[in-house]
This record gives sequence, structure tokens and C-alpha cells, in this order.
Amino acid sequence: MKKRVMRGLSVPQAIVECVKQEGVSYLFGVPGESYLPLLDALYDEPTLQFISTRHEGGAAFMAEAYAKASGKPGVVLATRGVGAANLAIGVHTARQDSTPLVVLLGQVHRRFRGREGFQEVELDEWFRPLAKWAVEITDPERVPELVQRAFRVAKTGRPGPVVVSIPEDVFTATVAEAVLLAMDAPRPAPADDEVKRIEAALAAARRPLIVAGGGVKRARAEQALRRVAEQYSLPVAAAFRRHDVFPHDHPLYVGHFGLGAPAAVVETAKQADLILAVGTRLSEVTTQDYTWPLPHQTLIHIDIDEEALGKVFSADIAVAADAREALWALSGRQIVPSWNEWVSARRRAYEETARRPQPPRNVQEAIIAELQVRLPDDGVITNDAGNFAGWLHTFFSFKERQLYIGPTSGAMGYGLPAAIGAKLVHPERPVVSLSGDGGFLMTAAELETASRYGVPVISLVFNNRMYGTIRMYQELQFPGRVVGSGLGEVSFAKLAMALGANGVTVGTVDEFAAAFKQALVAAKPTVIEVMTEPEQLSVTMRLPGR
Repeated sequence: MKKRVMRGLSVPQAIVECVKQEGVSYLFGVPGESYLPLLDALYDEPTLQFISTRHEGGAAFMAEAYAKASGKPGVVLATRGVGAANLAIGVHTARQDSTPLVVLLGQVHRRFRGREGFQEVELDEWFRPLAKWAVEITDPERVPELVQRAFRVAKTGRPGPVVVSIPEDVFTATVAEAVLLAMDAPRPAPADDEVKRIEAALAAARRPLIVAGGGVKRARAEQALRRVAEQYSLPVAAAFRRHDVFPHDHPLYVGHFGLGAPAAVVETAKQADLILAVGTRLSEVTTQDYTWPLPHQTLIHIDIDEEALGKVFSADIAVAADAREALWALSGRQIVPSWNEWVSARRRAYEETARRPQPPRNVQEAIIAELQVRLPDDGVITNDAGNFAGWLHTFFSFKERQLYIGPTSGAMGYGLPAAIGAKLVHPERPVVSLSGDGGFLMTAAELETASRYGVPVISLVFNNRMYGTIRMYQELQFPGRVVGSGLGEVSFAKLAMALGANGVTVGTVDEFAAAFKQALVAAKPTVIEVMTEPEQLSVTMRLPGR
């Protein structure tokens, strides 16, 4: 896109032009009086659609997942202190997940600032510790400059959320001149000497392991990762909730480092003598409470964010580079693998952990097996936070074209709104969310949003009438002393129908298969409520004596 100079734009028109040049199609939010002129400007722009949601938290989750699915920044709108408070969970999720998100907030009129005006909060100060950057724009002439900067900050380096607050009277102003130019995110490549050092370290290794994270997905580097892995027979493990970074049916895939990762998968990380971490910040969950890399292991850390390098573990070789550029630079090197036997052993160890028991021990195992068979090869899966996700993480084998979107922040209520955001990007692909009853009810109102806009997502709700993860930890730390983790009876199927969606309750795999088949061709959202045993707290833990 060429540089454009536009004169006499209203502030809302200038903002719309900034959003348009990012290639964004949807904005999400709850309407508010503090930014009504911006909503009015969207009325005249056919290339942009505002998705009006039931809660700002749901809007933020939709925008965050839209960004993950599209590769473009997510945009969410809200009003002053109350709307901003509601969407803060999405800002936190985008920060921990390294997702480009731009939040546009209406702020109190400039004349009322500092008087504790209606819903007044110092929004830039409030979000500064949470966001990648936060700014309040009080000069209308600087709106085009700073909104464009917001998008640039959100998508460059380690992507993240940017919060922009604009006083409501600024929206009524006019910009004398707006200079508009979209900037692509830089893709820094490693230096030649860095690549040679990595080549030498890999050539000297005996048990190397690639740990691939969200930076690989963000750079669209999956094929480059596969090429490098196959050239040198390097085993690949996925960082926390980055399942689709490498196909699970590939002989070089050796597992996922998530919550409750199987001991055999963790053992692969501990047996390795070299870890090549690409596009991952080596988080608490990925490294299993920071128990690896071990001191004797060679750590090569490649990440686009310089601050991530050495933040948690000192790397023997630290490279600030785009994941795709780095992986392509590593292809075609003089590395002769001597570790094929070890890789085969670790692959077999992973396969043992991922083998579903026959016959299934519970309905969760049976349904994941059925989902594996019935979800098309281009299907999209989102999930909420909770123990129910353990069955997906353990037993579902992601194929090459399947897309996974999940919150590394562990945010409850994420699954359904994320599915809506992803479905808007990929209307031709089936999108399925998995949630527990606790998390699903936190954003269940967004079913009405999906119904209103005709977004036919499929929501699987695993109902055990409790906050299952918390109950599990209560039983581990304070056996038999249950406080607060029990939940009441809710018919999610009836709730779905009340909100304009299809709803069905199932208790067997045959019932699920029939319901899922219908949901795949339905023209409106479908909730499939799966009744589960409260005693089965996780994949591996069951209440004693039951």
C-alpha cells in the first residue's frame, strides 16, 4: 500500500482509515456513548463490520482469537472505566499469548478529566503494566500518528496488546492532515556466524530436541520447521498450547509440554543434551515449573524478542530473529544425524502416552476418539481452561491442516468467544470449542452474539457440576475438605435454545456422534452438553473409592 495523505478527516474517519490499511475485517466490542462518533463512522465503511457482543470480555477474546486465526491484529472497542475493566482479561491473554491486539477506549471528556468524572479511570496508567504499550491521545492532530503506531507496536517484535484511550470530545474534532502508511512487521534474520554456531552445536549433539512455540505459528513458519526437522531427523515437541505447530502423526513429533504433561514426554526434554527453542519464551508451563533446561544441556534460544533471551534461562547461543527466517537459514547445513535411534525411542514413548485406552474408560475418552474421526482435516479447535482440556491435549492428534487456538494465560471463558472470532476468519471451516461447565457459563451470553450474526460454531460443554481443576487441587492438598468448587445444575442445552442456538444433551458416544454430525451442517450455533462423572477429576485422577 502506498503512502496516502488525506485532509479534512474527522477523527473517527482517520481511525477507520488506520484500521482499514491493516487488512482487518471485523472489530469487536460493546457500544458505548463515549465513542459513538467512531461507531457512526463504521456505519459508512462497508469493508469493516462491528460485532456487537454481550460483554467486553467476550469481545476481547473474540478479537484475540481473530488475530491468531487471521495473522492480523485484533481490534476491540469499549467505553471508559467500566468497559475497560471488563475487557482487561483479554488484554492479559493477548500479553501472555503474544497476540497483536489494539484496544480503542472512549475516555471522559477532556474538560472533566481529573475530577473523577463519570466512569473516569486513568486508563493509560491502569493498562501500562498489563499491555505492551498504553497511551491516551488528547491532541486530535496526533490521532493518525499514534493509532498507526499502536498497530505497529502491537505486531512488531514480540506481538502484544496496545491500549489507546481517546477522550470523547476528541472524537468530534477534525484532522487537518493525516499521513497514512501501513508498515509490515520486520523479519530479522540471524547473522551468518550465529547460524554457523548453531550448525556446529547441532553437529556435536547426540540427543537434540526442538521445542517450537507460538513464534513459529505467528511467523507462519510451520513448513520451515518441518523442513529443518526432516533434513536432520530432529524431534519436535510443542510448547504449551501450541499443538498445531507440528503434525502429531509425523514420526518426528514427540509430544506437548502442557499442564500435567506425561512423565515420558517430560523425560524426553530431560534426556536431551541440546535444546533448540524456537519462538517460545520457555514459560513456566512449557518448562514444567522451570525444571528444564538442565545446567548440563546446551540451550539454543531463537526468539524475535530480545528481552525473552536470557530472561528465564541463560542460553549458550541466543539469537534475536524471526522464526521463519532463522529456520530457513538452518536448512541445507552440514549436519549428519547420529540420533535416529534415540528419536525413535522418544516417538514410541510419546505414542504410548497418546494411545487411547480400549475400551474407553470414560465418556471423555470416547468423545475425543469420536472427534478425531469426525472433525474434518481442516477443522479448527479452540478450548477454555480446565481439566476437561486434558483429554484433548493427551489424546487428540492434530493433523497438518487443523488449527488450534487456546489461551496460554489459562483464561476461563475463552473457548466460545474464541471460536466465534476464528469462525469469522474461516467461515468455510468447522470450528469447535471445548469448555467445562464452569468456564462456559462465564461467557455463555456470547451464544446470542453468534446466533445474531449467524456464526455456526459448535460448543462442546463437559458438565461435571464443579470447577473441576480446583476440586482436584483441593483433593490433593486438603482431601475431603471441599469449599466453593461445587456448582449447581444447569441445562446448557436449554440455555443454548433460549439464546437462539441449537442445544442437545448427550451421555454416550453414540448420542454425541449423532449430535455432532448434525452440528457440522447446522446453519446456527450448536451446544452439545456432555454429562460427565464428577468423580473423574482429570485424565489420571479419580476420587478414591468411587
